Order: sequence, then C-alpha cells, then structure tokens
Amino acid sequence: MKGQNNPYDWLWSPFCFRDWSGSLIIASLAGAFGSSFLYGYNLSVVNAPTVYIKRFYNESWERRYSRVIDEGTLTLLWSITVSIFSIGGLVGAIITTPIVKFFGRKHTLLVNNVFAVVAALLMALCQLAGSFEMLLLGRIVMGIDAGVSLSALPIYLSEISPKEIRGSLGQVTAIFICIGVFTAQVLGLPEIFGNESRWPYLFGVIVVPSLIQVGILPFLPESPHYLLHEKNDKSGAEKAFQTFFGKDDVSHELEESETQRNVKLESVLQLLRNRSVRWQISTVIITMACYQLCGLNAIWYYTSSIFSEAGISHKLIPYVTLSTSTVEILSAVSSGLAVERLGRRPLLIGGFGLMIIFFAILTVSLTFQNHAYWLPYLSIFCILAIIASFCIGPGGIPFILTGEFFQQSQKPAAFMIAGTVNWVSNFSVGLLFPFIQAGLRTFCFLVFAVICLAGATYLFFVLPETKNKTINEISQAFAKMNKVTLEGREMSQFPPERKSNEEQEHNFSSTLENAAVPHQTLSRSHCLQKMETAICFHNY
Repeated sequence: MKGQNNPYDWLWSPFCFRDWSGSLIIASLAGAFGSSFLYGYNLSVVNAPTVYIKRFYNESWERRYSRVIDEGTLTLLWSITVSIFSIGGLVGAIITTPIVKFFGRKHTLLVNNVFAVVAALLMALCQLAGSFEMLLLGRIVMGIDAGVSLSALPIYLSEISPKEIRGSLGQVTAIFICIGVFTAQVLGLPEIFGNESRWPYLFGVIVVPSLIQVGILPFLPESPHYLLHEKNDKSGAEKAFQTFFGKDDVSHELEESETQRNVKLESVLQLLRNRSVRWQISTVIITMACYQLCGLNAIWYYTSSIFSEAGISHKLIPYVTLSTSTVEILSAVSSGLAVERLGRRPLLIGGFGLMIIFFAILTVSLTFQNHAYWLPYLSIFCILAIIASFCIGPGGIPFILTGEFFQQSQKPAAFMIAGTVNWVSNFSVGLLFPFIQAGLRTFCFLVFAVICLAGATYLFFVLPETKNKTINEISQAFAKMNKVTLEGREMSQFPPERKSNEEQEHNFSSTLENAAVPHQTLSRSHCLQKMETAICFHNY
C-alpha cells in the first residue's frame, strides 16, 4: 500500500489516480490502440509469412506472364514490400499539419482509420484476387495511416495530459508500438496465421483496432488547447480540461493556455527560420534520426536472419523471436514508470550508451560464434539487451520531447519535421541494411554503435532536462545556445503584425507596474532584472 514514506512510491506515482482520470486513461489507450499499435504491428507483420508471400509473388507472375519470376525481380519486389511502408509514412507525416489544423487532433485520429481499413482490405484480398499489386498498394496506404497517427497521437496526448505525468503518458505511444510488434509475432506463428492458407488474415485483422478506436474516441473530448486556440471555444476547452484532468477548477490551466491564444500557426519554413527554436529543432532531428538509425528496425525487419546467423534452428526462430517483443513491452512499461522520476535526459543518453556496449559484444560473439557452443546464446542475450536498452529511453522519449519543446502554434510543423526525419531514416534502414549486412557481415552492427555514440554525445552536451517543466522554462534552458534574449524569445512567438507601438508601450507600462517592489529601494540592475522577468511572464 502506498504510504507517505514508502521508498517504492516513485515506481507507481506517475500512475496515481489523482493525476490519471478515467477519461484520460481511456483516451490514451483508445488513441494508441488504433494508432501506434498498428504502426508496430505493420513493422513486424511481414516477417512471419515471408516465404509464402514470395511464393504468392512467383505464382502470380507465372500465371500472368507464363514464366517463373527471376530471383533478382523477386528480391526487388520483396524489398519494395518491406520499405514502401516507410514511403507511405513519409506522405502521412507531410499531410499531418494541414489535417490536424482542419479536423483537430481527435478527429484526425478518427478520419485516419479510413486509410487503415482500406489498406486491410487491399492486403487481405490480394491472394483471392491474384494481384500482388494490391499488397504493395495496401502497404503504402497503411504507411500513410502510420505517418499521420505517429504525429497526431503524440500531439493529442501531450495536450490532454497534466505536466506532472506528461512523460509517462507520452510513453503510451512506445508501449503500444511494442505491443503491436508482439501481436504480429504471435499471430504469425504457424499454428495461427503464419501458414500458406491463412497468411492474408494477418493483414485483415488490422480493421479490429481501427473499429475499436472509432467506437470509443467519439465519446471523448477534443484537445482543450485545440478547442481554445483554433475554435475559440472557451467553454468547450474548459469542459475538456475538467474531463481529462478529473477536477472542476481548471482556471489555472485555462489561463496558462490562453497566453498562447490567437497566435497564428507557424509553417515549417517559418519554424526553421525561427532563431529561438533552432537548437530545439536540431535536437528533434538528431533524436528522431537516431531513433531509426540506431539499429532497432534492422532487428525488427530481419530478426529471422539475425537469429539464423546466431545458430538458432529455423523451426525455433518464430518462438525465440517472441522473446524480443516481450522484452520490448517490459522495458517500455518500466520506462513509463521511471520517466517522471529519473527524467528524459538520463534515460535517453543511458539507453544509447548501453546499446553501444551490447552492439560491441554482439559483434564479437557473432564473429567467433563457431569457437564456442555458448556464443550463439550470448548473441541472443545481446539482442535482447539492445532491445531493452532502446525501449527504456530512445524508443519513446523522442516523441515526448517533440511535444515538450515547442509552443502550441509550432507543434504541427515540429511534428511534421520530426515525422519526415523519422520515415526517411526508417526507409533508409530497411533498404540499406541487407547490403550493409552482406558487405560487413558480423561487423555490420558497429555502424549502429557509431550512430548511437554520436547521438549520445550530442545529447549529453545539448539536451536539458524537461521533466515537470513548462514550455517557457524549457525555452529558457535553450536560450543561451539559441543566442536570443528572454524578451526577444518570448516576443518572437507572436506575429509581427500584433506588435503595434501602442501595444508595446502598454506592455512596457505593465512591466514597470509588475516590477515595482513597495517599501524597497532597488538598484538599477535589480530593477532591470525584475522588468525582464515580468516581460517574460506577461508575454508567456
């Protein structure tokens, strides 16, 4: 039982019922189940039926052209099948900004299910129709769904959560990605859908999470920030805050949100030109690139070949692969428990650091695996350790940081940038890893170790801690690197046309009043310091 001096309170304090209302829990679970779950599921779903899909390609080709498909063409078709998902994801990330502005966060997630249902039907019916093009088209449409959801979902979760549990709620995205990967591996077992007659069902079940999300989300409120800023619906925003925060008095949240009201959304180009967020953008790009390029997707895409190199029997590989997803889920949940206690910075840097160590050991064990009977098992342990290290930090925190670094008017553009980097990097790994593996063989994972080292080094010197901090406090942490003053940074969040001379004079007068300290004689420097703080608070 939780006590006042219980040393284990930190393990579950982020999940305290006073912070997690019932509506907040349902919104996060329903949102993630129909979004990040499907992303994880579709990352892994093509692994189990690889042999049967290639056989289907061959049969369709022979039936259509009266000849057997050559090996080079078959390899190309399979590579496209795996990597085209990322192309769709890139398209989805690019179109997210206008969609979330027009439909809102919640309704974007709902409308996005159209892509999932269409993709599921195309892929599930491709064998019946004898058309491998339907499978390829379904993969790219499913990628669009994933691209939209991986941007819209973190925005929605970051805007409906109290700052005290913002990190833990953000980890829901990563947890459901892991659950999606695990589900695909379970359903892909030969006893279920991983056989020649039932492999299309692996793609048909995609409609289930989509239908569940469509059945739940309409009964939950839209993001209160979106209602207030985009729809000018203060009453609706107040009700949304009350529903998600589980309390009647939300005046503080409304007041804090209203400070950014009537600020025009920044485009991607405007955000890239904004000096006050240049290091935030750089950090998001680095973390998102490392998220994909650190080697985890190579393991997800090619787990079978990696375990085969480790000496595992082909018949046992589907069952051994389940252990990777089990470790992913446990590590992601542990990260969700710890992120509000330990912070984002140590988990992210520490995760990359551990990955470097285990990548090095994995390289040695794979290189000398024929010299000792126990080395293949060490390779398996290293793979599991790499997955655990990834999921405790790099697997979910990049999405959290993107939601924490930017003002409300900048979030859609920021997530578009993050999504673009995410999917381009994802495509690069899926396309290039087979060639890297063929060229470097057992030394291929040293490439990922170098990437992890570069990312950890950058984050060590640049990334501030964002736990329990407001956007203004986070911006102050970056201010020195961005070479902007407090006043300049805050004023830059507003469009130039709103800064008339009269308004500036009024703000300056208010500053003098707020800075005044009765019954004290202040020095000039002390007065200026008070004025600067008041300007920052007033504009924020």
